[in-house]
Amino acid sequence: MRDLFTSIRKLRLGTMAGAMLGLLAFGQAAEAASLFEMNFWLRGPRYDGNLPACETGLGSVSSQFAEKESTFWNSTLQITGYDRVHEVAFRPWQSDNIPRRYCAAIAMLTDGKPRPVYFSIIEDGGFAGFTNGVEFCVVGLDRNWAYNPACKAARP
Repeated sequence: MRDLFTSIRKLRLGTMAGAMLGLLAFGQAAEAASLFEMNFWLRGPRYDGNLPACETGLGSVSSQFAEKESTFWNSTLQITGYDRVHEVAFRPWQSDNIPRRYCAAIAMLTDGKPRPVYFSIIEDGGFAGFTNGVEFCVVGLDRNWAYNPACKAARP
């Protein structure tokens, strides 16, 4: 009796799977978007390349660094100041890429050690693309190795 129910269950599952595959196989083919669909308020990204100077990103780097250290690494380490802030590159790749300004500086931390910091200011890279975003890496404190080795991936 048990074998009868098992075989009926398998037959039912096989029939349902076959029906689903049949529906997918004989469904309507995909078509390209019509002229109206392609051009209906879809203008695409427009990048101006008007990015602020490197000094304007330092506040964001300091606050994001302090938040990351306290939240994820249970550390009270913070950036207290910067020295030798300079631009490394501006739009180093093709002109149709998202505009970025790459910067470097020496950051003084609360542990008393100066460390190089590399950061980039990204046009429309902030929350939901409304503001400029900032990505950074402090050499020696990239604990999750997102930009390793020695923050090389944070540079152009």
